[in-house]
Amino acid sequence: MLKGRTAVFRAKQKRVRLFSVQKEDYIMFTLLKTEGAARRGRFETVHGTIETPVFMNVGTAAAIKGGLSAYDLKELNTQVLLCNTYHLHLRPGDDIVAAQGGLHKFTGWDKPILTDSGGFQVFSLSSLRKITEEGVTFASHLDGHRIFMGPEESMRIQSHLASTIAMAFDECVENPAEYDYSKRSCERTFRWLVRCRKEMEKLNAHPDTINKNQMLFGINQGCTYEDLRIKHMKQIAELGLDGYAIGGLAVGEPAPEMYRIIEAVEPFMPKDKPRYLMGVGTPVNILEAVHRGVDFFDCVMPSRNARHGHLFTSQGIININNEKYKNDDSPIDPACDCPTCQRFSRAYIRHLIKADEMLGARLVVAHNLRFYNKLMEDIRFHLDQGTFESFYREKREIYGVRI
Repeated sequence: MLKGRTAVFRAKQKRVRLFSVQKEDYIMFTLLKTEGAARRGRFETVHGTIETPVFMNVGTAAAIKGGLSAYDLKELNTQVLLCNTYHLHLRPGDDIVAAQGGLHKFTGWDKPILTDSGGFQVFSLSSLRKITEEGVTFASHLDGHRIFMGPEESMRIQSHLASTIAMAFDECVENPAEYDYSKRSCERTFRWLVRCRKEMEKLNAHPDTINKNQMLFGINQGCTYEDLRIKHMKQIAELGLDGYAIGGLAVGEPAPEMYRIIEAVEPFMPKDKPRYLMGVGTPVNILEAVHRGVDFFDCVMPSRNARHGHLFTSQGIININNEKYKNDDSPIDPACDCPTCQRFSRAYIRHLIKADEMLGARLVVAHNLRFYNKLMEDIRFHLDQGTFESFYREKREIYGVRI
């Protein structure tokens, strides 16, 4: 294992592609500590170590909406960048990204990248798609041209993107859904996962593949039916994948329903692999899910809400558009260490947002992303100290409050 890490380090020093280190050289996920169901872990990847629990900052089209670059993300202590297979396949094209050396070289980001398979975006185009056993035919949201994507196509695109972690191609069924359809969908998603794994093994062995150490996470589905969720989780756990996600939640169902499903599925998720709750969520959602045993999170909420003036602080949520901040010379959050709070006042930021200045979006997005990253740092600290339970109980009463 030491030999493998040394090879990674030397390869990065020489700025060359790494082909020689195989997955088996890594103890990929180490569970360092638990407190109740909450887990503190460390995930080794070819692009660096991820300390968990972790929030992945969402750069759908290989950039954070709001004008932040990969270098800004480093200043905000981001660990993982999440990009989207569907959007990058359409624009600029995964072949173009591959020709540029993959997403890391394309964006300047040298830490781990996770690519979403595109399944959620494809299945959100409900009026424009047709599902078969082979995959899905759908219309591009850009110009309407017909596209086919199945497990093999998703894996090939993600291999071109050369992400650290690739997500399996699955069907994300909206809630609520009929039981019989949900059952058939789970069965098809499992068959697709088997095909994804086979295709990835083939791609990782190809001499022209950029990242031969690309990992695969499987996705648990089953809507809000506990028996379907448990059966599906048991099935995919047997495949020995690099990590496991819970998908198809945070799509409109009440938060207690989401927590119920996490609690039902968690006992059947492998203890020695990372667990990812897809598309979640608010700071309170994250606290609740960590409390129930989840390790990875992602959501567009911090950047999207920021661009509309909704900002997360240590005392709750503020709307910077409110008149009361017009002459407020204090930072967004006096307890925040982000560049925005260190340099600018609420009054100035409110002015920028009201004037629709690009700088305003950039500053508030940076603040919200730093808030999320700092939240995860605090969670990890309290898990290390054995004080997460008290931290969780205190902060879940604060972070959802609107000031």
